[in-house]
Amino acid sequence: MEELISMPNHSLIAQSLHCAEAKVNTNGDGFGIGWYGHKAEPGLYRDTQPAWGDENLLSITKHLKSSLFFAHVRASTGTATSRSNCHPFAVGKWMFMHNGQIGGYDDIRRQIEGLISDDFYRYRQGTTDSEALFLAMLSHGLDVDPVGAVQQVLTKTLEIMRCNDVIAPLRVAMALTDGERLYAVRCSSDKIVPSLYYRLHNSNLSVVSEPLEKGGQGWYEVPCGHIMVYGGDNAPCFIPLDIPEEFCKVA
Repeated sequence: MEELISMPNHSLIAQSLHCAEAKVNTNGDGFGIGWYGHKAEPGLYRDTQPAWGDENLLSITKHLKSSLFFAHVRASTGTATSRSNCHPFAVGKWMFMHNGQIGGYDDIRRQIEGLISDDFYRYRQGTTDSEALFLAMLSHGLDVDPVGAVQQVLTKTLEIMRCNDVIAPLRVAMALTDGERLYAVRCSSDKIVPSLYYRLHNSNLSVVSEPLEKGGQGWYEVPCGHIMVYGGDNAPCFIPLDIPEEFCKVA
């Protein structure tokens, strides 16, 4: 893991101290890594310390190897800095992380949580809008039709925001996986679209908020309004999201 998390000159840990394309410059409200080993369910290590100050993280990433892993550094959009609010989130074989926001979340939180079925609400541990989106997607058939579940939940979330006259945007750069296939989504209801890049090298796919090397050579943007799907094939495929047109604005 250290080859991506700590070694590059613009690694995730470096980005936690200084990022170039995010809403805020520093991501110091916790971090998390999730990975798949010999079991179907992923392992998680999350904490509230800034990623740059956790010696355990550096030690773990030197020794952990995984064919598929997530890593996230957090800048809170209003919810508490707690371990249960740190990404990635996991339920069963599924893992999820998100950069962005549900505009006006404090005012519509109860309605957003209404998208979560009783079967999955019992997994609710934190208070973030990100975890709510994940559990809502699980409730809308993520295990059967991942693309459809993503589209349904984003559309219903936007409808809730409209019905409550929320002016603040819905911004999404997120990644989901069942341990076999990776799904990455990038879209926004305003012109400020969260950044999301990918690079394919020798059948190894990396998806990042910012290129891991200064200069960004060889990295490509995930198209706005699309979901990228990759399952170890020759190349990822890009599926346009069937959601309201105004939710696919380009920066």
